[in-house]
Amino acid sequence: MLILYNAKIYTLDPAKPIASAIAIREGRIIAIGTDVHVRAEFEGQGTHLDLHGQPIIPGLIDAHIHLETYALGLQKVDCETSTRQECLRRVEERARHTLPGEWILGHGWNQNSWSDGFGTARELDAIVPDHPVYLTAKSLHAAWANTAALRLAGLTNQTPDPHGGVLGRDAQGQLNGILFESAMDLIDQALPEPTVPAVVQAFREVQPILWQMGLTGVHDYDQSRCFSALQALQAQDGLRMRVVKGIPLEDLPHAVALGLHSGFGNDFLRTGSVKAFADGALGPQTAAMFQPYEGNPANKGMLLMDAEELSEHGRLAVENGLSLAVHAIGDRAVHEVLDAFASLRTYERSLSSKPKSMLRHRIEHVQVIHPDDAHRLGELGVIASMQPIHAPSDMLMADRHWGKRAALSYAWRTQLDHAAVLAFGSDAPVESPNPFWGIYAAVTRQRLDGSPGPEGWYPEQRLTVLEAIRGFTQGAAYAAGMEDCLGQLSPGYWADLVVLDTDPFTCASQQIPEIKPLATMINGEWVFQK
Repeated sequence: MLILYNAKIYTLDPAKPIASAIAIREGRIIAIGTDVHVRAEFEGQGTHLDLHGQPIIPGLIDAHIHLETYALGLQKVDCETSTRQECLRRVEERARHTLPGEWILGHGWNQNSWSDGFGTARELDAIVPDHPVYLTAKSLHAAWANTAALRLAGLTNQTPDPHGGVLGRDAQGQLNGILFESAMDLIDQALPEPTVPAVVQAFREVQPILWQMGLTGVHDYDQSRCFSALQALQAQDGLRMRVVKGIPLEDLPHAVALGLHSGFGNDFLRTGSVKAFADGALGPQTAAMFQPYEGNPANKGMLLMDAEELSEHGRLAVENGLSLAVHAIGDRAVHEVLDAFASLRTYERSLSSKPKSMLRHRIEHVQVIHPDDAHRLGELGVIASMQPIHAPSDMLMADRHWGKRAALSYAWRTQLDHAAVLAFGSDAPVESPNPFWGIYAAVTRQRLDGSPGPEGWYPEQRLTVLEAIRGFTQGAAYAAGMEDCLGQLSPGYWADLVVLDTDPFTCASQQIPEIKPLATMINGEWVFQK
């Protein structure tokens, strides 16, 4: 037994929001209250640890992460640069330390941050002639490849665009090395496949990084190999983080055949939602919009799945107890997904043999929504799975490409006011998984340098610190169907908590991004101590 006392504990339990002592036994909280009450109740029992007034919050949960991609991405070239030339320099530097013929992989470029826009295959060819090069964009919805990579993937100037994707071409119709959406799969298939043991090792290395950020759980949306690696890691008694694992839509028939349902699993690894894509992303202007992008009258983005098609998949899922998590960024995509969920809710109610409680469906991102649809997530009981850190990162792009429509982009306050549950994440490796950066973005709608100004970008959408932290705790727990054991510090709940060096509820908002955990506990055990 462990008793922590002389702390400032923010429980997030409305019945007892503040406490100073907490008693933990066999991974769960057995008592919480004042020092006098808790220490007297367990006098002479267990270890009593003085926290010297440090703040404690529930363990933070990233409700949207690509765990394998992030873990393996730590080994890639960092392409998140302010200029294209710097990105090219980093690729050239990596090539000097890479055996000829081996792939050079990178991630993080954003042509909107570069004055000269997209790169070309020729530029990569000029600096790296002896390696195939493949660099994914920050959005993960576009990629940049050199000629060697295109050749190894079997792509030629005669290769047609795949369904749901575009191969970039120059004015003469020649491949220019840029690939959008499903066209990326054509090169992905040519990449050397990481083995499950390699992914397991990457997970062992990434867990401590996430613990030091205060993360005790994640909702993952990578592919089936990630699931295999997580199971292997757990079998080796190495999984020390609670993972809710999403199922790719293409694996839905397999999941149904196996009898999987959302929530199946154990305390550390369980099945989440079926992940589908309704559109692309803002950066490459492939998010599906009702009206064209500003300055690009021929482009309304790419609708990858309409309401009818999504409803067909959704019926199979809900018949078998599987919830849906649908990627939708543009206002047209969000509308189509909401129409599909409205149909599915009616269908769910007709399934008299199923439990009355509705499945925890979610829309991932909800980056811009039409005013007529703003109330519908709350009414349909659809979770708004959003990533606050996207707002300051994307604000210049949103203003440039969406214009006045950006007023309802990353609209957390609007969703909260309409009674939608907010589940917050990072979409790492698209953004940093540091949850305090996300909390800061939700509270200020500013970048780390304070831009665009003291009030932030569309300040009417700002949240309080408590509301932001709830998104990373109670909201994420609810989205996973785990709100009865996770997301707050109360008797009977798992002892997942974080001791902080700074109180987020009392410090200046500008200090929030600098908050560092002093210790992180999962299931009653310290996994990180500074």
